[in-house]
Amino acid sequence: MRHDAGLFGPGSVTWRVHSHPAMLIGGLRALMLQALHPHALAGVVQHSDFRERPMHRLRQTATYVATTTFGTTAQARAAGAHVRKVHAHINGADPVTGRRYSAEDVDTLLWVHCVEVHSFLAAVRAYGVKVDDADQDAYLGESARVAELVGIPADRVPASRAAMREYFASMLPQLCVSAEAKQTIDFVVSPPLTRELLPYAAPLKVVASAAVGLVPRDLRRLAGIDRPRLADAATYASVGAAVRVLAAGMRVPFAETVGERAMQQLVGTAGFRRAA
Repeated sequence: MRHDAGLFGPGSVTWRVHSHPAMLIGGLRALMLQALHPHALAGVVQHSDFRERPMHRLRQTATYVATTTFGTTAQARAAGAHVRKVHAHINGADPVTGRRYSAEDVDTLLWVHCVEVHSFLAAVRAYGVKVDDADQDAYLGESARVAELVGIPADRVPASRAAMREYFASMLPQLCVSAEAKQTIDFVVSPPLTRELLPYAAPLKVVASAAVGLVPRDLRRLAGIDRPRLADAATYASVGAAVRVLAAGMRVPFAETVGERAMQQLVGTAGFRRAA
C-alpha cells in the first residue's frame, strides 16, 4: 500500500521551506502584518487570549502548520475542519471600520493566508535555505492546497511572486494602524515579561527583531517600527542561536508523520545559516 504523504509530499517546495526553524521568524512577521487589516485584527482581539497566553497561541499555530504540511491527507483535512468549526463562531463589529466581520469571510481569510505564506518564505530565504525564483513561485502555488482547507477557493490564491505583489498592492488602501493594531504590533516587537514568556525573553527579543527586519520599510513606517539599516544587520549575528532556543520551547507533539525528520528540523535541530 502506498503511504499517504499528505497535501505536499517530500518532493515539494513546501516541505523544504517548512522544515526550517526560521519559520518562527516568519510567524512573528505575519502577526505584525496581519494586524494592519482591521477585520483580521478584530477577530483576534475580540476572540483570542493571545496576550495572556502568547506561547500557547504560537504552539497552536505551529501545530497546525506542521499537521497540514507533514501529516497525512486525512490529518490535514481534520485540522482544517477544526479551524473552520472555530471560525464559525468568530464574528462581530469591527470598531475601526464600523462594519461587521466574520472569520469565515473569504477576503479576510485570504489576507491572513497570503501574509502567512509570504512571511514564511521571506524568513526562510533570509535566514535559512536558498530558494530560487522558480521554487518561490512553486511554493506560492502549492499553498493553495492548504488555503482550501479553511474555505479559500484555490483560484483566489496568488500563485506566483508577481501575482502576490499585485495582491498586496491592491490591499494597501484597506490597511491601517489603529490604536489596537499598534498595541498588537508593539506586543510582538517588545513582548512583556510575563511568567509564560520570561524563560524565552532573550531569544524572543532577538527573533522579534529579526521579524521586524523582514517587514517592508514602507509598512514599518506605517506601523511606527522603522529603524536604521545597521540595526537590521546587527540581528543576523545572534538570530541562529535565539531561534533554536525558542523552537525548542515550542515543541509540537506530532506522531506518525512521513515528515518526521522535517518535523525535527522545524523544532530546532536543523542547521541555520543566512541564505546566499
